[in-house]
Amino acid sequence: MGLFSSLLGKAGTVEPEELLKKYDKLLIEGEGIELGFKLYHDVFIFTTKRLILIDKQGLAGDKVEYKSIAYKNISKFSIEAPNAFDPDAELKIWVAGEQTPSVKKQFNKSVNVYDVHHVLASYVLK
Repeated sequence: MGLFSSLLGKAGTVEPEELLKKYDKLLIEGEGIELGFKLYHDVFIFTTKRLILIDKQGLAGDKVEYKSIAYKNISKFSIEAPNAFDPDAELKIWVAGEQTPSVKKQFNKSVNVYDVHHVLASYVLK
């Protein structure tokens, strides 16, 4: 992922092995990483059990919030696929009981949004 895309708020893919090295303490027994993305300081990880949002606050990332959303609590999601005029994609996730999306993320063109859709559909629609 390029620095320019990161600064513009567009997430790029991070390899699961790299995420596992850094965030393995967040995972429970039997939980694996399906996909992961980095957006400047922030990271979001799709595991086999939940979505983990890692929000580093401040320029140096002094304070970190780890938020977990169980797939069973996701009521709907949408992915806006890229096209020739706008190569970036957007993901929106609604948690049960909320009227507006709880999660809104933009991806740069390096991300295959159909992989994101597949992972979400596989776990949310069980």
